This record gives sequence, C-alpha cells and structure tokens, in this order.
Amino acid sequence: MAEVAPSLWSRFVARMRETSWAIDANDGIIATAGLLQGFAGAGAGDRLLLFTAIAAMIAGGLSAGGAKWAEVAAERESELGIAAQEEEELQRDPAGELATLAAHWESRGLEPALALEVAQQLTARDALGAQLDAEHGLEEITHRSAPWWAGLETSIAFMIGAAIPVLITYYAPVAIETWAIIVAVVVSLALTSLVAAGVGRLSALRMLIRSLTVGLGTMGVSYLAGVIFF
Repeated sequence: MAEVAPSLWSRFVARMRETSWAIDANDGIIATAGLLQGFAGAGAGDRLLLFTAIAAMIAGGLSAGGAKWAEVAAERESELGIAAQEEEELQRDPAGELATLAAHWESRGLEPALALEVAQQLTARDALGAQLDAEHGLEEITHRSAPWWAGLETSIAFMIGAAIPVLITYYAPVAIETWAIIVAVVVSLALTSLVAAGVGRLSALRMLIRSLTVGLGTMGVSYLAGVIFF
C-alpha cells in the first residue's frame, strides 16, 4: 500500500480545519499564564517573570511538539505492523483473505455474488489496501514525514498561544501585570475556542466553558500556590 506525501499547503489547510491547533494554542496560553501567576503570587519581579514566560514558551513548545511527534510515530509504527501482518496473510492464504473481504462487503448489505465481485476487483487493484480498509479501517499508511510535521505544527501552535502572556509580561508594568494576563487569557481562550468550535462544528458554548474553566482554574491554583508556599 503506497504512502502518499501531502504537500505543505494541503497539510496547512487540513490542520486549520481541525480543532487540535486551537487546543495546542490554548495549552500554550494556559500553561504559560498559570506559571506566571504562580511566580507573581510568590512576589517575583518583572525580570524573573519575563524570563519565566520565555522559558515556559520555549520548553513547553518543544515538549508538546516532542510528545506529538512520539504519538504520531507510534501510530505509524502500528500501521506498518498491521500492514506487514496482512501482507503475510495474503501471501500465505490469498483465497481465504478474498473470502474474508467478500464476507465484509456482504455484511455491508451486498448480495453474495456482488460482494464477491467487488472483493475480486478490489483485490486485483490493491489487495493489501483492500484488506487494510475492510479489516482495520485504514485507508492509507501515515507518511514517514507525518510525525515530524505533527510535532512542528504542535510546537508552533503552543508557542503562538504562549506568546500572548509573554508579550503582556514584556509590555505591562508588574503592578497591573496579573490582571492584564487574566484579561488577555480570557479573551484569547474565548477567541480560539469559538474559532475551533466553528471549524469543528462543535458546541461553542461548551467549548468556551471548558477552556475558561481550565484556564482560570489553572491560574487561580497557581497564584494561590505561589502566595501560600512562598
């Protein structure tokens, strides 16, 4: 079964049609803002807060990207293992695999004769692909570049989100920094949640409530931890 390498533009468009980019950006906003609130509660000054924000943006982005890379790479390895197993079964018992494929299409509502004809035509065109699609719902093997792209996209989305509290820390005086970060986080989470809900056809209100609950809760707990323990 051939691997299809998507173009850079097609990957970008597909990514923008998903909600995962907004979730990654929200993670960057919440994680960085939460860390800043903890340091602010501990009485940290402007210089330390700015360093903390930048470090959180870079380290968090790399960590999120690395985790996504590992996740997609593991999925690809699993797909390759399944494909290898199916290919071995096709070589060992092609008639049995053809019968299995025909039974699949018969279970989907086709008459036995038609199901067998469909199975024969699909097998003649791409035997392995037909088996993977029917038995595992696997239309194509993830391309070898997909894990790297997924990791890069996640890192960028995370850092874009984290850049919001970083910029607030850089430009706002420490006296109003805490409130400025809270306001910026609420607005940012609201915008990304609404956009993601529209793109993914999800409930905008539910997604907004979840994002704000997690974001404000994280910042609140972090700030109290800074006040109590430092």
